Amino acid sequence: MPARILVVDDDHSIVNVLRGYLEQSGYAVLTAYDGNGALQAIRQERPDLVVLDLMLPGRDGWALIRLVRADRALAALPIILVTARVDASDKILGLELGADDYITKPFNGHEVVARVNALLRRRQLDRQSPTAPRVLSAGGLRLDLDQRTLTVEGQPVELTRTEFSLLEALLEHPGYTLTRDDLLERAMGYAYEGMGRVLDTHIRNLRRKIEADPNSPRYLRTVYGVGYRLSDEPREP
Repeated sequence: MPARILVVDDDHSIVNVLRGYLEQSGYAVLTAYDGNGALQAIRQERPDLVVLDLMLPGRDGWALIRLVRADRALAALPIILVTARVDASDKILGLELGADDYITKPFNGHEVVARVNALLRRRQLDRQSPTAPRVLSAGGLRLDLDQRTLTVEGQPVELTRTEFSLLEALLEHPGYTLTRDDLLERAMGYAYEGMGRVLDTHIRNLRRKIEADPNSPRYLRTVYGVGYRLSDEPREP
């Protein structure tokens, strides 16, 4: 069965363009043109991924992301934002609410397909169950790769799929600096010029969840001009 992609936009011409590219790539495409219709399609049809416009009648993209991420049955659904808004704060808010990626209009249809492919590959890898239990840990962090769970100092912490993948990559190489492109490839399956802000937003969200003081992180250290590294050594006063 082909993966099913829900395309949500109130502009019918954009929906038709995206549907053409995605169907040509072998996907089955569902469509919705407002926020309420999108929510109904997500709950009833259970698509494999959503390509979502932010500015929608009825219920906007931000509200949809909040509802999806708050529903345990839907929380792992990959979401790509496609937006004409140029304000970077809008895109950052979308990522902070739990979107996996965003693309700005006007877009390249082939790039949209490439990002869909990458996120679905990542999801498939996430679902594969290894033969032996695997747990990565450092300091008070414990990342269970089988159960897809994180505890910090024994307390469970909810992560988005992208945040989980970023932390997994860093925990697999403790003390080693991973470049920004390395992390984008590992977490999202691709790296494009100009995506550094996407990565920085995910890292900032991750720090808020795992660091006692996100402004002076113990674990997720910035290596300026290069990338990030995982450390379990306390910072010197």
